[in-house]
Amino acid sequence: MKLSSPFAAGVAGLALFASSSALAQDQAETTTAVLTELPVGPEGPAMWKVSDEDTTIYLFGTVHVLPKDLEWYDAEIDAALSASDTVVTEIKMDPASEAAMTQLAQSRGVFTDGTTLRSLLDEDQTATYETALAGLGAPPQAFDPLKPWLAGLTLSILPLMQQGYDPNAGVDKVIISRAGERTQDALETAEFQIGIFDGLPQEAQVAFMMEAVEGMPKVKETIDSMVAEWVEGDPDGLAAVMNADLTDEALAEALLYSRNATWAEWIENRLDSTPGTVFIAVGAGHLAGEKSVQDYLAERDIVSERVQ
Repeated sequence: MKLSSPFAAGVAGLALFASSSALAQDQAETTTAVLTELPVGPEGPAMWKVSDEDTTIYLFGTVHVLPKDLEWYDAEIDAALSASDTVVTEIKMDPASEAAMTQLAQSRGVFTDGTTLRSLLDEDQTATYETALAGLGAPPQAFDPLKPWLAGLTLSILPLMQQGYDPNAGVDKVIISRAGERTQDALETAEFQIGIFDGLPQEAQVAFMMEAVEGMPKVKETIDSMVAEWVEGDPDGLAAVMNADLTDEALAEALLYSRNATWAEWIENRLDSTPGTVFIAVGAGHLAGEKSVQDYLAERDIVSERVQ
């Protein structure tokens, strides 16, 4: 079974992808490298709006890791955020929630029965895995305590951090930092997001991790392409890049489609309940391609208007 690359999974919208950087941080070397010459389109990152007579909801797609100096926050995004009284992300992203997320990932993503990560790999996988770790300057046993799903996420972050990408520069965190005293809410819990990966069969977790290992030489090229499409405001281009790796239908259903349907229901209920203006910031993959949040909203006769 071919799974998507862990990076594609992260861009699809799991805030866990960025949060797991707490485990990666100790292994990453600091660097001053930055992404060069990303094209900037006239409209900027895509944003949509749904509304009724007393409620407006903005839908803004995010990327969870970015180069520190990439400029993307513009007047249109600021106006939408400034007009909003509530900011909604995939999971809560305040310091206490992030600390709890890290603790949960460490408890759920670490073996407690004496199993080691490398004991799950065959001879060829072990050789490939250990070579990849050596390329990062990490010893072979560095991630032995981790379950394959968490190792896969971590190993997809490390090469990016070493080349100038920073989870702390991710769009979600910038939005939250600019939200000020606005009410914050979340569409999901940390337990739910971790459960998506921790619930995978062990064989699938190993395959997932090995996809990350084998994709490490091209992971920066992949994210550069995704971020370029995002900055240009091209959700179709972003979906094309992302879906090139997201080839397992069951995982796509778990990571994207079922969650998109649930979020569309949340939006409909919010429109029908509390008046006001809401700014929703979720992984850009949820607002791109087929079976996007907008597609599921359309099934509910809710029109999504592109405003940027």
